[in-house]
Amino acid sequence: VNDVPMDQWTPAEIDAHMKYMDDFADRLKETGEYVASQALAYEGAWVQYGGEGKPAVTDGPFAETKDLIAGYMIVDVDSYERAVELAGELSAAPGAGGRPIHEWLELRPFMGSPTTVTE
Repeated sequence: VNDVPMDQWTPAEIDAHMKYMDDFADRLKETGEYVASQALAYEGAWVQYGGEGKPAVTDGPFAETKDLIAGYMIVDVDSYERAVELAGELSAAPGAGGRPIHEWLELRPFMGSPTTVTE
């Protein structure tokens, strides 16, 4: 696993990674499977309701999402298998030294509308 943090990559390595992501998105646009994507800034915080009349609580004893989530890509595919195929390919984006990062990607469907039962 190529787990060198992105803040330790060279500018050329970051450019190569971003080009891979852009090229991947462009291919999905051609097939009609691309919906949206966005890289996220490093800055971020966990926020939780602090209680009635109290301020929100930030940065609890949890892993920081900024350390876990670098961005997202939304695709519209015909099957779970196709989504897994694309996520596997995206996981091979280049990182430090141009080697694939083999990062874990979370794959989730959108929550659909609840089924209405009529009698």
